[in-house]
Amino acid sequence: MKKLMALPLFCLLMISCGEKKKEVQEEPPAKLKALIIDGQNNHYIWPKTTMMIKDYLEQTELFTVEIERMDSVWLGIKYNQSRPEAYTMFIEDYPLNDKEYAISDAPITTSDFTINFSDYDLIVSNLGERSPLWPADTRKAFEDYMAKGGGLVVLHAANNAWGEWEEYNKMIGLGAWGGRDESSGPYVYYNEAGELIKDNGKGVCGSHGAEYEFQLTTRAPEHPIMKGLPKKWLHTQDELYERMRGPFENATILATAFADVEKNAPPWDPNVKGLGQHVAQLMAINYGKGRVFHSTLGHFDYSMECVGFITTLQRGAEWAATGKVTQKIPENFPTEDMVQSIDWRK
Repeated sequence: MKKLMALPLFCLLMISCGEKKKEVQEEPPAKLKALIIDGQNNHYIWPKTTMMIKDYLEQTELFTVEIERMDSVWLGIKYNQSRPEAYTMFIEDYPLNDKEYAISDAPITTSDFTINFSDYDLIVSNLGERSPLWPADTRKAFEDYMAKGGGLVVLHAANNAWGEWEEYNKMIGLGAWGGRDESSGPYVYYNEAGELIKDNGKGVCGSHGAEYEFQLTTRAPEHPIMKGLPKKWLHTQDELYERMRGPFENATILATAFADVEKNAPPWDPNVKGLGQHVAQLMAINYGKGRVFHSTLGHFDYSMECVGFITTLQRGAEWAATGKVTQKIPENFPTEDMVQSIDWRK
């Protein structure tokens, strides 16, 4: 009889223990908080690319993403009139619903932009050339945020902004246009012998040829962002930025592309040829305790649909926010001679 009574008591005890185990199950880790800043960019597609970046980061299931539009809004330049969409199409199709924004016909040169950067693990800049310089207090707050361990992702034309801001130039390593010149720092590239060259020669700061597909070469295969990526991979139609200048302090070139003398000559200036060297396209920079992932890729929406762009953005964002990368390389990553793109429609 005692044995018969002990059995249900034992079962009740086991059920109770099971319930306690369920109660103490660990919650999934909190997601990282990312903020995309946009509002003024010489590339008029930026309202759409902001939404693409947001989606790509959320696809990792590592981030929650907010968007903050600067107090000045300039759509940019519809430099290729053959493109079918209207100038205002992207801002109309991809609005922010929380605020009303007046759209300027020309770049706005002043800004009262301010935000609490410390609320976020990662800041993503989708700004561009002629973005107005932030107020001194905002710049100082951002410098402090980065120095204390903040994360930053700089994409394409965001490296055109703020050539006069010394600390920003340190954060991005190398920049283009934005009033930069020989005093901003050297050209930095790999030569054919695989040597890293810092070239203090005179010349323009910032150049590219017509858009085309080009091959990237991994230069830091053991860096967390690049670990597992192919030695060479083909990127889809894009601008190949070259002749960037900057302090290049605490910076690592993750990947380069070859700026061909003829193919990467700017069509608007017959006096300038392609550099004929292997120039940085992806970089990782340390600024104090902060980390920066700098990608020159992403000129237009089709450029951001490349699986190589998406993967390096996702991995670069995680590294900038945490110092490590946990994501796997997708099976459809581009090969040495084949582009892989995913149509993005939202």
